[in-house]
Amino acid sequence: MRINPETVDRIKHAADIVEVVGDFISLKKKGANYSACCPFHNEKTPSFNVNPSRQIYKCFGCGAAGDSIKFVMDIDGVGYGEALRYLANKYNIEIEEEELTDEEAIRQNARESLYIILNFAKNFYQQQLYDTEEGQAIGLSYFRERGFTNDIRKKFELGYSLDTWNSFSKEALDKGYSSELLEKAGLLIHKEGSNSSENRTGGYDRFRGRVIFPIHNIAGKTIAFGARILKSDKNSARGANQPKYLNSPETEVYHKSDVLYGIFQAKNAIRQLEHCYLVEGYTDVISLHQAGIENVVASSGTSLTVEQIRLIGRFTPNITILYDGDMAGIKAALRGLDLVLEEGLNVNVVLFPDGEDPDSYVRKVGAEAFKAHLKKASRDFISFKTEILMQDAGNDPFRMAAVIQEVVNSIVKIPDAIKRQVFFHRTSEMMKVDEQMLITEGNKLLRKQHAAKPAERSSRQNNALPDGPDDLDALFSDDFQPGTEDAGGRSTQETAEPFQRTKLHYQEEAFVKLLVVYGCKELEPGISVCQYVLGQIDGIDFKDTLYQHLLTLFREHHSRNQVLPTDYFLHHHESEIREVTISWLTNKHELSELWAEKYEIYVPFETDVLDRTAFNNILRLKKAFIEEKMKVCLQRAVHAQTEEEQNTVMTEYMFYKSVSMAAAKELGSVIG
Repeated sequence: MRINPETVDRIKHAADIVEVVGDFISLKKKGANYSACCPFHNEKTPSFNVNPSRQIYKCFGCGAAGDSIKFVMDIDGVGYGEALRYLANKYNIEIEEEELTDEEAIRQNARESLYIILNFAKNFYQQQLYDTEEGQAIGLSYFRERGFTNDIRKKFELGYSLDTWNSFSKEALDKGYSSELLEKAGLLIHKEGSNSSENRTGGYDRFRGRVIFPIHNIAGKTIAFGARILKSDKNSARGANQPKYLNSPETEVYHKSDVLYGIFQAKNAIRQLEHCYLVEGYTDVISLHQAGIENVVASSGTSLTVEQIRLIGRFTPNITILYDGDMAGIKAALRGLDLVLEEGLNVNVVLFPDGEDPDSYVRKVGAEAFKAHLKKASRDFISFKTEILMQDAGNDPFRMAAVIQEVVNSIVKIPDAIKRQVFFHRTSEMMKVDEQMLITEGNKLLRKQHAAKPAERSSRQNNALPDGPDDLDALFSDDFQPGTEDAGGRSTQETAEPFQRTKLHYQEEAFVKLLVVYGCKELEPGISVCQYVLGQIDGIDFKDTLYQHLLTLFREHHSRNQVLPTDYFLHHHESEIREVTISWLTNKHELSELWAEKYEIYVPFETDVLDRTAFNNILRLKKAFIEEKMKVCLQRAVHAQTEEEQNTVMTEYMFYKSVSMAAAKELGSVIG
């Protein structure tokens, strides 16, 4: 099914870029716009800009740009239709769809099909929990024993899978889903050589006789399941020796290392409280939510990954890890936490008494006592690690030296120099060693890291993008690949020289930018910028293919007395036109309002001097155009066969030279 154009327009008008982006990352107000660290590449200094007036975003680091729909597509890895459905659901817009042709149906995004079947499975497991005798007797009883209320069960969409071989797959097949899709979604396990007439899937359900914990992505879509077995009956359909917990396998929409359980339910609380608690299991998350602690997520039993850390970092730099009393497990986990420090997050640790985990402890002492324990027992990671390792080392000087080395190695992972200094001072007091010695050792490690970076940079530069201040624009096209073409249609084969922008190229861009951004503005009543500047460059065509394409569009519409508005290019069907338009509309830096309000310094904006800007752009373009002709004349003069031919060429050259000088004088750029 295809969403009809009227519904698409309603979705576009309803979607607010700040709200949409704010669901995925934490935005900070910066003048009229908003900024954040980019979710599409790793950075510690915010370069991601959201413009609410234009309803666009732009990253000045990696070049990502677009509108609300493009953002959802990129952040969630979905197709255009699925992004529209997400926004329609967010803004309560009823979707009206049209039938797809057979060819369009074949091309339908495979990821969308996976989301659909996974959502169907989630609803099926919920229905089994509440509407079957087995679900009520086993699954519902288990959740009630753990104290999970009806509201919390609905919030996390908990379910139950019947203790049969194929109850789910049979229902899915009856509804028209294919066994191939069920297998791709990790819901069906294929059975080699199966020819059972009872089981027409050729396989069996992955989840059988288990309570179900749906796993959601940050947008709230079901992408996988975790399942816990509740009984160990050897005569059950599941057989003996089944694992206690069973998770979905990796699929096209589920990559375990990228996902945190509960992130969808927790993201707003994490953003508001500017803090995230990290636990290990599903029930830890659910129990803490029920206790009123909603800024909590789980790594679901996996070692913490860089992707998971960066996911938390989208919403807050502050993370507290909650550990149970298993000291062996804690020591093993300590080795992986340097990753958190490297990403610039502030890490604290909380321990619980032996035999307790967050789930059991909050049920034992209650919500208020649990919150009090979090405040009292919270310690920064460096101090916690130092204390644990010192206890192990005892009085052994060799082991103590190894502890010093390991702690220093963790401290130098912290990007912020001031924080490093604070931890060097605190560690020297704890270990009773000279602070300067720690700093010296730390500096040795930092120098080694710094020495390794040029090699990394050199490696990246070997796969270089075109040079020049604005050549990252080549990245903005969805279709750009190294060794094809950039936004201007220029060849960037790996064996070719990097594209060098000429003065003419810059002036062509400035001229087209003026048309796209201000073409509809009136310089005086009845005369628009577009009408004025196009009338001044008759006979001039641009060398850059993209800019010539845009110029042609303006000329064609101007011949019909039409002026193309900025929104025409902002929503153009060609991705490179959309991307370059966004780059022109987004300013990397904003002028502080304090200049005028506090210091009474008034800086004119481009719109305030648009008439002069338009005039200067025309002059600069013509000057650059003429200078290109002068270069051609000089080349012709060198290869002239006769003195008469050479004189003719030089006369032409001097004419161009006089025009260029006149333009330079008008622009105030004549150098004596």
